Amino acid sequence: MVKLKFSILLLALMTMTDILASSGLTIEEINSGLFAPKGIRNIVSMLDGEHYTQLSDDNTQIVKYSYKTGKQVGVVFDVKTARECSLDHIDGYTFSPDEKRILIQTETTPIYRHSYTAVYYLFNVANNKLQKLTEGAIRIPTFSPDGNQLAFVRDNDIFLIKFLYGYAESRVTKDGELNKVINGAPDWVYEEEFAFNSALTFSPDSKMIAYIKWNESNVPTYTFPLYKGLAPALDEYADYPGTYSYKYPIAGQENSEVSVMTFDIFTKVTKRMNLDISSEDYIPRIKFTNDPDKLAVITLNRHQNRLDLYYANPKTGVCNLILREENDRYLRDNILESIQFYDNNFTIISERNGWPHIYLYTLSGTLVKQVTDGEYEVKRLYGWDEEDDLFYYLSNEGSPLTTSVWKIDRRGNKTRLSDDTQGINSAGFSAKYNYFINSFQNVTTPNVYTIKDNRGKTLCTLKDNSEVLELAQAANLPQKEFFTFTTADGTTLNGWMMKPLDFDAGKKYPVLMYQYSGPGSQQVLDAWSVSWETYMTTQGYITVCVDGRGTGGRGEDFEKCTYMSIGVKEADDQVAAARYLGTLPYVDKGRIGIWGWSYGGYMTLMSMCQGAKIFKVGIAVAAPTDWRYYDSVYTERYMRTPQENDTGYDKSSVFSRIDKMHGKLLLVHGSADDNVHLRNMMEFSEALVQEGIDFDMMVYTNRNHGIAGGNTRNHLYNKLTNYIKANL
Repeated sequence: MVKLKFSILLLALMTMTDILASSGLTIEEINSGLFAPKGIRNIVSMLDGEHYTQLSDDNTQIVKYSYKTGKQVGVVFDVKTARECSLDHIDGYTFSPDEKRILIQTETTPIYRHSYTAVYYLFNVANNKLQKLTEGAIRIPTFSPDGNQLAFVRDNDIFLIKFLYGYAESRVTKDGELNKVINGAPDWVYEEEFAFNSALTFSPDSKMIAYIKWNESNVPTYTFPLYKGLAPALDEYADYPGTYSYKYPIAGQENSEVSVMTFDIFTKVTKRMNLDISSEDYIPRIKFTNDPDKLAVITLNRHQNRLDLYYANPKTGVCNLILREENDRYLRDNILESIQFYDNNFTIISERNGWPHIYLYTLSGTLVKQVTDGEYEVKRLYGWDEEDDLFYYLSNEGSPLTTSVWKIDRRGNKTRLSDDTQGINSAGFSAKYNYFINSFQNVTTPNVYTIKDNRGKTLCTLKDNSEVLELAQAANLPQKEFFTFTTADGTTLNGWMMKPLDFDAGKKYPVLMYQYSGPGSQQVLDAWSVSWETYMTTQGYITVCVDGRGTGGRGEDFEKCTYMSIGVKEADDQVAAARYLGTLPYVDKGRIGIWGWSYGGYMTLMSMCQGAKIFKVGIAVAAPTDWRYYDSVYTERYMRTPQENDTGYDKSSVFSRIDKMHGKLLLVHGSADDNVHLRNMMEFSEALVQEGIDFDMMVYTNRNHGIAGGNTRNHLYNKLTNYIKANL
């Protein structure tokens, strides 16, 4: 049987190799995920710290594995053997804190980037029995710490189920209403820009529920049209188009009014926490400490340059300020997840010395020590093993192009736990920090997943994506080469370049530049990627990406130098990159193009309108065109409000430099983009028309910011390809 499976796999690889060799790389192959590494998903560490569970590839089982060996040791749930189970597959699962029950997720329907509704079932591990949790689709089901209760959101209200009382269901809030009041789940802008989906939690003693309430009644409504379309077809709009309306605060406009509420499960008393904040402040996180009388409430002022940590008494509503973190410009949003609570301490990642590092505090807010230090960025704090006083974290020490997993002891001695220094590593730790699953990749290696112990010893390899690597090698794909150059003002920038396989240094080649360029982003990384740029390189183009000022990985000053006028220095750097490329003997400086998506699309337009007639063609996909059109949280973090910074908004607007537009331009957008609205393209296209500037545009029906579904991606990238070939 093993030989047969190997023979089939070998035959499949040989067949695909023949296809690739005979036809060359295609857009359809890239979009199909042929060269995309297979991941390891739905990993959950079990309480004993020795085992983990994972959803099977066919989504029918929750399988139990050993960390020491990586081998299967059991099956926790199976749709085929669970009693009273009529499901043929599941979408996900969550253990109760005591692991006696498992919440089974089915019929998942996305809402926005992080949010979704689903139909849930509860599985009793002891008797192997499945039962429906409640009727209909719900959001963010959350177990109580004792495992005997579960709270969830339905139609913007919170409900509570008590397992020990016959699964009795009661209603916690009653004022939830679409586009008015949301209890326990974030509004659109909080979800999008503070990257979370749930604002609902139990106290450690399971006696209280705490939640954030959003009153978005006064937030302006944004509406966009919906058509019948295809893939999927919205049949309800077959005769007349419909609309979708939701609350979307643009820069300078009113945000939701937010408050922190608690509900006493025994007395049924609801209280509002008495926070000393203004109506414009944000509350992006609430977390209970290990003390049931201390609910941690994290607030940000509207400028997002001051973070306050309060402890609220959930019974009385009294709040005490414990920590204030301030910055001259703004605080990065990843600070939120770094605030982790322990029995007598908490942690935070701060940039107070110019680089993001870990700091340890007592629970009362007294600084104990700065844990890490140096000219590198701590990207993520995995946690603190209190017993051994070891911090586990991810950083880019050594190079902004790479990341490694580290631990540091009480004396400041650091140990690199991931083997490879050249590449991108990340980790998922076991419950007791004895083991972690490491993901490694670089430009020549698709993701390799290994299990390591907390000394860095590799115990086994779970997945090496060798099939993807063999396909890529058989396709003879071009490889990225990293380079640096220095701009006229003395700034050193990092980039990558791919050259055609038959590259001849004696010839002149057209160049297609790709970038994103958004604040804190990085595209120049030692990471695996087979993309449209790879395809275009096989078509005879040199493809290049340069991370300009404002991007991440190089400390606070490099990232935040664009503050109050984003887009300006970034565009200057893309022009500088094009000028540098034009000096290379094998580059045709008269045939340089640029493209990007989202912020990268905006940067394409800003660069083409910078004044330098250097880009022959540009493509802007889903691009913002004026930050006055974009959401409040993201925009004001980097620009403050238009009322405070009107000059900065003008400088950062594509409209203000449209008279300097040069090059052939294609604009692309999805008509149902809830993030960067179609309005951006429509207003800019009208301005181009009135300026008498020729351009091309493409709108994709009912597509959101990702512009995908059915054959859409293939059509999109073929459109981009044809445009580049016709004009560059």
